[in-house]
Amino acid sequence: MRLDGRTALVTGAGRRLGRALALGLAGRGLRVAVHYNGSAAGARETVEEIRRGAGVAESFQADLARAGGPERLVAEVADRMGALDVLVNSAAVMQRTPVGTVTVADWDAMFALNLRAPFFAAQAAAAHMRGGGAIVNVADLAAFETWPGYVPHGISKAGVVQMTRALARALAPAVRVNAVAPGAVLLPDDWDEAAAARLQGTTPLRRLGSPADVVQAVLYLLDADYVTGEVIVVDGGRHVRR
Repeated sequence: MRLDGRTALVTGAGRRLGRALALGLAGRGLRVAVHYNGSAAGARETVEEIRRGAGVAESFQADLARAGGPERLVAEVADRMGALDVLVNSAAVMQRTPVGTVTVADWDAMFALNLRAPFFAAQAAAAHMRGGGAIVNVADLAAFETWPGYVPHGISKAGVVQMTRALARALAPAVRVNAVAPGAVLLPDDWDEAAAARLQGTTPLRRLGSPADVVQAVLYLLDADYVTGEVIVVDGGRHVRR
């Protein structure tokens, strides 16, 4: 699809990967709605950086884990920016919850943000894309592997993969729906250098990734007009190491 001048909503764009995605889309000429929940300062910095590059951006606050939050966000973006052509569902939480310690509150919080929110954001956004549009969901390598310390997280991201496939069929031909599944592109803040080195050493490409690698995959999926229902794994080959 032609990207220049189109309007994109990136959720969770105040920090980390979401911020990189917002900046990458702006670099391709899209007008960007920068969503945040608690990262107001980060969202403001994202908007300011886009504007310094002569791009168009506005920030939007919403708690996507609350019922009705995704729908209200989409409606506000479409109203204030006049259109909505692209949705990138990036907002998520990754919480270490080993089996035996998982609570109902943990489960509900993860699934509300990681799976329920992107579904209802996509459903609402599709109503504004009848003339054509694209949705890209951010899944995770955990959707395809078994991580004992992150079982609910992995299940929620596996749901994102299935949601992507189902929505691709349900929303065709007007809306294409794809996903990216990042691996080690941004490590948790509490990881040390030794842990990072171990991860790098067990990655087939022998390096850690970066947010730019994911941005490149997302831009490909937005450009690729004959691709829908696909998941691109961006992990340096970790999913094929065994």
